[in-house]
Amino acid sequence: MKEITIDPYIHVRMVKSFEYDPRGKKISFISDFTGVPQVWELDRDYRWPAQTSFTMKGITFIKYIAGTSDLVFGMDSDGDEKEQLYLLKENGDKIALTNSPEHLHLFGDSSPDGKWIAWSSNRRNQRFLDIYIQNLETLEIRRVFTQDGTYMVEKWFPDGKSLLVKKANSPLDHDLGVFSLSTGKMDWITEHEGEASYKDFHFNKEGDHLYFLTNQDCEFFGLALIELSTKQFTWLEREEWDLEDLAMNKDNNKLAFSVNEGGISKGRLIDLDRSKLYTWDTPMGVIYNLRFSPNQQKLGFVLNGPAHPPDIWEVDIETLQAKRLTYISRTPILEEKLIEPEQISFPSFDQLQIPAFYYKPNHNADKAPVVVYIHGGPESQSRAVYSPFLQYFLNQGYAVVAPNIRGSTGYGKTYTHLDDGRKRMDAVRDVIFLMEWLKKTGDIHEDKAAIVGGSYGGFIVLAAISHFPELWAAAIDIVGMSSIRTFLQTTSPWRKKLREAEYGTIEKDGDFFDQIDPLNHADRIKAPLMIIHGVNDPRVSIQESDQIVSKLKKRNHPVQYIRIEEEGHTMMKLKNKLNSYSEMAEFLEKYLGKR
Repeated sequence: MKEITIDPYIHVRMVKSFEYDPRGKKISFISDFTGVPQVWELDRDYRWPAQTSFTMKGITFIKYIAGTSDLVFGMDSDGDEKEQLYLLKENGDKIALTNSPEHLHLFGDSSPDGKWIAWSSNRRNQRFLDIYIQNLETLEIRRVFTQDGTYMVEKWFPDGKSLLVKKANSPLDHDLGVFSLSTGKMDWITEHEGEASYKDFHFNKEGDHLYFLTNQDCEFFGLALIELSTKQFTWLEREEWDLEDLAMNKDNNKLAFSVNEGGISKGRLIDLDRSKLYTWDTPMGVIYNLRFSPNQQKLGFVLNGPAHPPDIWEVDIETLQAKRLTYISRTPILEEKLIEPEQISFPSFDQLQIPAFYYKPNHNADKAPVVVYIHGGPESQSRAVYSPFLQYFLNQGYAVVAPNIRGSTGYGKTYTHLDDGRKRMDAVRDVIFLMEWLKKTGDIHEDKAAIVGGSYGGFIVLAAISHFPELWAAAIDIVGMSSIRTFLQTTSPWRKKLREAEYGTIEKDGDFFDQIDPLNHADRIKAPLMIIHGVNDPRVSIQESDQIVSKLKKRNHPVQYIRIEEEGHTMMKLKNKLNSYSEMAEFLEKYLGKR
């Protein structure tokens, strides 16, 4: 049988997000079909989608303007995350709205009459996000709320007179406020003790109650309701997992969400009139971008699973049967080769059970080389989704383990804080104890272990190979930090305060950073290392990779450095993915061998 290269895995086209046209039968979605994310349109009368945006840069989000077939979309400059907003008219005309490329613009919502939009930006001061509204006819921009802090518009009130605003005190602690456009006053509505997050907001028909997801006063995100006049808070639905991606229908009598059961989504539908909860079945994967169709007969979502790359699916509200709507990702050559993982857990140094996804290759060799894959964040989670390079590694005969080390989201608020500040190395020890557990299973080649990770996962990679150098035959760091000290000095100004909430500050914790930073232990690294980094990265500066590569080259350590122009923190362009992932595959083959 002819062996498959990595190319088909990377060429799988994906749907990134979608929206129903409020007026009827069209669906707009973002896909990288052409190699750069663009807007596509699916008309139910035609079986094949049509491209509707034609830009050189990748499109980051789309949202319909209320009551119209016009779209707002975002675009940055080669991954710098300084998002600019544009209007894509129904006739195909593109209008630049913000036109301030040195600043970022976070879209909020459009007014109920479709005449205004609201967004936040750091135009006044690079460190803070203020709130703006903009007229879509005259393009006039007004700054309506100014305060030092990180403020985002979540929703325009149904009466058009107020904005629902979220203030981020830290990545995991928020306040919700009602901002009156007529008086300019903010009324904070979620007084709480400790830490609480709020997301996915929907008004009832009268606009006096607000449905949303929150983990206020509890470990997991549940469904709650606030009566806005009295600020009375009521729980409606809670589980021992996070609820995600709340959606509401046009009649305001049905809600949909998914339950994140250890990184795998389960769909739920609530009929508010009957107080009934329904479920539907989908293949293993993650459900996101839940949307009710305008006629309220369908519930659409993107499903992304290890063996089901991202496409749009729909549930029939009456029968609760889910059916795939688009086949953007269909790649017949791979369909029998994609592998789903097992959910496992293993004990760490303190007997804490650490959850993980364990992917086993489809062959009968006694022992397999192993790739340990660490997610970014750290307030994030490895999920059961399609990954081109993980699936290719499996095809090459490697086992892949993706642990959700302490600090990950999805397992409760307490778990997420177990790596904060000076507990950072406990997360690295989780990886070391994973290796101990894998050795006991007898399934892996002990001397053929690689560790791969991106962003914060890249930091864990560098920490693991510098503090525990004997364990690794190879390592790949993608846009990772080599020093928390220099990372906090160089990350974008609007991110610094929020990152300090996780890592600590140079003033208080600089001595600790110096003790653990991989940059200061580069002389201990034994594993051959590949580093990949986008030059325009606004989160983790390219300096983080430059400085450790320089140290390693001085001692003639085997290091391969892929420095990518025109990319940022996340690789967007197909040509760069093809080059980088192919190099990764060759690098691991060189040091781990093949089955």
